[in-house]
Amino acid sequence: MPLVAGVDSSTQSCKVVVRDAETGALARQGRAPHPDGTEVHPEAWWDALRAAVDDAGGLADVVAVSVAGQQHGMVCLDRAGEVVRPALLWNDTRSAGAARDLIAEAGGGEAGRRFWAEAVGSVPVASFTATKLRWLARHEPAQAARVAAVCLPHDWLTWRLAGAPDLDALHTDRGDASGTGYWSPRTGEYRLDLLEQALGRAVRVPTVLGPTEPAGVLDPAAFGAGRSGSRGMPSGGGARPVAATGGVLLGPGTGDNAAAALGVGAGPGDVVVSIGTSGTVFAVADAPAADPSGVVAGFADASGRFLPLVCTLNAARVLDAAAAMLRVGLDELSELALAAPPGADGLVMVPYLEGERTPDRPLSTGAVHGLTLRTSTPEHLARAAVEGMLCALADGLDALTAQGAVVERVILVGGGARSAAVRRIAPQVFGRPVVIPPPGEYVADGAARQAAWLALGGATPPGWSVTDTREYAAEPVPAIRERYAGARDRTLDRSDGPQR
Repeated sequence: MPLVAGVDSSTQSCKVVVRDAETGALARQGRAPHPDGTEVHPEAWWDALRAAVDDAGGLADVVAVSVAGQQHGMVCLDRAGEVVRPALLWNDTRSAGAARDLIAEAGGGEAGRRFWAEAVGSVPVASFTATKLRWLARHEPAQAARVAAVCLPHDWLTWRLAGAPDLDALHTDRGDASGTGYWSPRTGEYRLDLLEQALGRAVRVPTVLGPTEPAGVLDPAAFGAGRSGSRGMPSGGGARPVAATGGVLLGPGTGDNAAAALGVGAGPGDVVVSIGTSGTVFAVADAPAADPSGVVAGFADASGRFLPLVCTLNAARVLDAAAAMLRVGLDELSELALAAPPGADGLVMVPYLEGERTPDRPLSTGAVHGLTLRTSTPEHLARAAVEGMLCALADGLDALTAQGAVVERVILVGGGARSAAVRRIAPQVFGRPVVIPPPGEYVADGAARQAAWLALGGATPPGWSVTDTREYAAEPVPAIRERYAGARDRTLDRSDGPQR
């Protein structure tokens, strides 16, 4: 019964699961928090990973480890492998102007967007690594001059697990590389000319590995000898199916959304809607996407296929904000939302609380429309918050189908999927039945499944099954989305002038 470990280094926390490589049965798990903010020093992720490993009972008995991480984050290293500056995360919108500049330099307008979509599968927005590099070059030129290599959060953590040998040992995978803005899912190659255009000069980038190519072996000292409470990684290690490798295998890892698809066992015909810090809508596809509108990002997945994806900046934290405004907990927010009628009697919330990525309105703010004496109740506001968040995700579902995605089922995951109101209202908004797996750490599970695939070999990932799923169905309520669309289109980005 070989064991494998999967890591989810997300925006808010680090989760570690240890599972049976053959069956997927959970052996144990642990977690540790990350600091808040859109700019974080990577050492905080490393400290959280070590704490989460401790909480999960250590890694002394595992045969392989893989790391899934938040996408797009800019981790810059100097020649000695030291971090140049705190990483800019995916939800840091300061590079919105840089994104516009990169599009303009490619011809601007439709021509510029089409150039980027064809080159790397996605049109630049503030989230992407390339735009953050342009911001760094323009606003912190002294720091930019120190950069010798640029990588992503999961790349850096995998490198640290290997003992951070040298910059040539940086590795990534197709899924995470496809979110940089300088790697093409269609060709499977870097566009180093676009990287150089963004930063102003050439720097090293991680080697892109296939789904079952190892990124090295775990450094026995990775967790620090003598650290209080740490079980570490003993050099003996015991008998292992991968003993011939000389240690515990490190998987290539991937981005969080690609890992989630692997964790829930998504295949062609499945659309996954994940409600976490960000909201994502993605489908497993056999061909790469290239949407010149920029709504659909043409990412790769962690299995050798592709992962067309729509991302919103505002998801579960919309529920947190609504609960804070109403001074209730999330369970009571759900009860309030379900006590109001579908459509909340015309009250609509546009949930752009942190700007927005899709649509590309990084400087916009949230708005409430249709406030009357009748709708001025906690129940109506709670309902409007849930419906607004789901409508933004439903726009993403429409964009995927417009790009040719086949939707045979919608799989709803993430912290927000634990809300009873979200589960019951989602079919009314999406217009389709919704499948809810049991609560779990599906990003970490996807990383663990990748580790098991690496350890066991084979042409496909091990056939772990997700059991105890529930299906929710309801009659669609078109008026919800119609009213939301009207309110959304009256909410402008502040850079476009005054809102009307």
